Amino acid sequence: MASITETHIENRERIQPNDTNNYGAAHGGNVMRWMDEVGAMSAMRHAGEACVTAHVSDLNFERPVPQGDTCVVTGYAYATGRTSVRVRLQAFHEDPRTGERERTTDSYFVFVAVDEAGDPTPVPDLTTETDRGERLREAALEHDSGE
Repeated sequence: MASITETHIENRERIQPNDTNNYGAAHGGNVMRWMDEVGAMSAMRHAGEACVTAHVSDLNFERPVPQGDTCVVTGYAYATGRTSVRVRLQAFHEDPRTGERERTTDSYFVFVAVDEAGDPTPVPDLTTETDRGERLREAALEHDSGE
């Protein structure tokens, strides 16, 4: 079991030609895959079990990530159910030369913890433990549609 801040994961992908669509920007399917991978790692860090994607809500692509730039994906667990972990995921366009960021995508994924047989298994309650953890949880709950 981890606290909210301990589930916070950040990953970067440099946008190469094979990652792009016809407009020279990151293909939306790739961005979603990277978000799903970070989200699963965050959920597993909390659950202590393998986790599979159960639901994605409010996945909106607000702006592109151009080829040659970096897509930064951040995620953290913010709530749990009996066998599920809810993870807030955001993607950012980052200039690799300056580090300047702009959010491109904000979404909420639900993962289900599964045992070795692939059956859903209970997850522990999620704790905040710090002011930062409480702020992260509140920010996620404020915008999560709860679907």
